[in-house]
Amino acid sequence: MPATRIAWIASALTFAFHVAANPHYGFFRDELYFIICGRHPAFGYVDQPPLVPLIAAGTQLFGISLVALRATAAFFAAAGVFVSVRLVTEWGGGRFAQILTAIVVALTPVLCAFGEKVGPDMVGLWLWPLAALYVARLANGADLRAWLGVGAALGVSCEAKYSVIFFGIALLLGVALTRSRRIFATPSFLAGMLLAVLVALPNFIWQASHGFPMWELLRNAQIEGKNVVLGPIAYVVQQIFLTNLLLSPLWIAGIVYGFCQPSLRWVAWTYVLLVAMMIGMHGKNYYPADVYPLVIASGAFAVERWTQRVHLLRPVVAVAAFIFSLWLIPLVEPILPEARVAAYQSALSQALHLSVASERHRPVAIGQDFADMHGWPQLATLVARVYDSLPPQQRAKAAIAASNYGEAAAIDFFGAEYHLPPVISGHNNYWLWGTHGYDGTIVIDVNGDCGAREHLFRSRQLAATFDAPWIMSYEQNLPIMICRGIREPLSEIWPKVKHYI
Repeated sequence: MPATRIAWIASALTFAFHVAANPHYGFFRDELYFIICGRHPAFGYVDQPPLVPLIAAGTQLFGISLVALRATAAFFAAAGVFVSVRLVTEWGGGRFAQILTAIVVALTPVLCAFGEKVGPDMVGLWLWPLAALYVARLANGADLRAWLGVGAALGVSCEAKYSVIFFGIALLLGVALTRSRRIFATPSFLAGMLLAVLVALPNFIWQASHGFPMWELLRNAQIEGKNVVLGPIAYVVQQIFLTNLLLSPLWIAGIVYGFCQPSLRWVAWTYVLLVAMMIGMHGKNYYPADVYPLVIASGAFAVERWTQRVHLLRPVVAVAAFIFSLWLIPLVEPILPEARVAAYQSALSQALHLSVASERHRPVAIGQDFADMHGWPQLATLVARVYDSLPPQQRAKAAIAASNYGEAAAIDFFGAEYHLPPVISGHNNYWLWGTHGYDGTIVIDVNGDCGAREHLFRSRQLAATFDAPWIMSYEQNLPIMICRGIREPLSEIWPKVKHYI
């Protein structure tokens, strides 16, 4: 079977799997935020570049559709599998290496999770391996203008997530440390890097013009202890579990084999340097995950070489890889009822005695990702009831405030059905959007206390309490207050409520 046919079939199967499995439970917290951000088009946002919000908002132009939204994540997952198969083919991998690469890239848990919902990491599923594919072709003597492909892949990926900067640095250093460095000796290399900078430049200009809020956000996350900080050994151990304990020997073999083969040494160096940078910068455990297709492909190529004389082992390895991948799929794809996911996750946690959480929250029964897909329409409905309960004169002046971007985006997104006014919040990009002209005379405070410590309002009333099954712990028993009689203008208070984290 021709390599391109294997790549197309594998990517089509990946797309079909995700389209069938992804659109369950409901919209994820960040997905709602991306949609609302995308409805405010800009070259950047406080906590992200513009590409993913624009994509997310575009999927909802013709009405609310979780299927349309998640189909974009499925596309990037499928494209990532396609490019990964082409990468191992570029190295000389045959049918077995191509099939093994496709299986493991498609079903490695952390990569599968990136293809399950819309987020910045989904773009890297395709573009990180694509940049590596162009480098592999350059190393094999391709037209040196392929550096423009490397630059385009890195630049566009930077418009989705800033971590590609570290991947790009690791990739170039990895090449520089090997005999493949000869591919730098061309003006096309500088042209490719200039293209990457030009594509990413509008967002960096936006960040600079707004005082680099992303740096402030990252600094606040460290100061407030939001993220789990791991030591080097723990970080590496979590990489093994994020990629499936039973599948990880393949990418580990890819690193070892890469260091042993001069033509693949740049791949091994890219992985090692990237993970080292993430450890040194206290990056979340999943930040380097889009690099795994490279070392998985290298590992599949190695296994194919090692089994040249025992071809009968190859189907056994391929089938085993597929079977070994299945036990963690229910934890990264919403394919089971919540109660069964909770029971399964509890059993695995007790058996493995390991957490791969990247943020400090009280554990939830179905995991943070799945929990954050629950409760949002119900929250918007309850807020609408509180809003409609106000007399018409008060309703005309009432602002709806939320404590975080998830709550705010959910009310904005689902509240359109109830003709709710735009939500205000001090959290991340919502703070930049300001007060929408409200003076604070009356505020519906979602998950707040009307500034009780500061005696901000003359009166406050608990109007409702929100709760729903399977939601995050800090969204349970959520108060919805009605605040009246603000003591100082909202416009003067607004600079104080900024919360970038």
